[in-house]
Amino acid sequence: MAESIKQKPPALGAPGLPDFRNLGVMLRVLLAVNLFAALTVAMRLDAPGRLVEELALMAGRVELPLLLSLLLLYLGAPWLGGLPVAAGRVGVLALAGLAAVAASLLAAVPVAEWWRPLGWAGLATALCLAYFDWRSRRLSPALAEARLIALTARMRPHFFFNCLNGVLGVIRSEPRRAEQALEELAELFRALMQDGRERVSLAEEVELAERYLGLERLRLGERLMVRWEFGEDGPEHESGRGEAGGTGRRAELLRARVPSLLLQPLLENAVYHGIEPAAGAGEVVVRIARHGKELLIEVDNPVAAQGAHHVGNRMALDNIRERLMLFHDLEARLEIDEADGRYRVRIRLPWKKETT
Repeated sequence: MAESIKQKPPALGAPGLPDFRNLGVMLRVLLAVNLFAALTVAMRLDAPGRLVEELALMAGRVELPLLLSLLLLYLGAPWLGGLPVAAGRVGVLALAGLAAVAASLLAAVPVAEWWRPLGWAGLATALCLAYFDWRSRRLSPALAEARLIALTARMRPHFFFNCLNGVLGVIRSEPRRAEQALEELAELFRALMQDGRERVSLAEEVELAERYLGLERLRLGERLMVRWEFGEDGPEHESGRGEAGGTGRRAELLRARVPSLLLQPLLENAVYHGIEPAAGAGEVVVRIARHGKELLIEVDNPVAAQGAHHVGNRMALDNIRERLMLFHDLEARLEIDEADGRYRVRIRLPWKKETT
């Protein structure tokens, strides 16, 4: 079954529980509870000179049960996800209460005083659930899907016109190649018009990228060189169609699930900003590897001496960064590095493998 952003809570009126295994959710819980603790101290403080001391005391009371709560919620996330929303919220409150009791035992708090940490934990948990409920309604699936579709639909017109010019350049000398290029262009646009909310296999992304590179070679010829590197296998092959197999390492990587249209825009950037403005040939290197629970995708291209089109490059990368946020929240990130005459874009996202 295809996995998509549409599998978020389905309705505006009935959002589900947050994913307590998501890094963004855990960081927001930490921030919200600590902010609530700081506000609690500020509201009851009558001597401003004791603010730092009171904050330190509150942190000593709050941090241990908070960390225990996060641990229990992380471990219990699959169980909570299988419950109805109301039962799941009760389960979250119960786990937070259990963490408060455990922290009280560790801190040797008398049983008669447990009502304080239990009451505070229940209130903090209720506020966090209310925040995530509000956030889920504000960033509802319908709005997220509309935003994602709009981001995916952005295409640079220059790519379409460049492809047509490339076809016109060979239509007399190589009519068969021109016909094949038009078929590839149609297949590429068909893929670009597909539902951008779906996650696809990395193999599909690589195939789409190969189609794009084949079209760009109509214009750039031998000026465009591309090298693919998969995992620890080192250089795999120079870009070309018909190498869907490969080593076991590469086959495993190609089963990864990624947001659609992730690789092709990065290669388009590399060609448009690194190869096209240059006078001579240039090499684009695509590195794909798995590091633990992360999938790493890196596109490395030369920096053209002319240095043109930086604004367009930034807009395209901002587009990809926002799409990663919609799919993976804070668990995915896009990094940019420029050194030694090379421009590198790295994407790190959670490793999700295609199910068979």
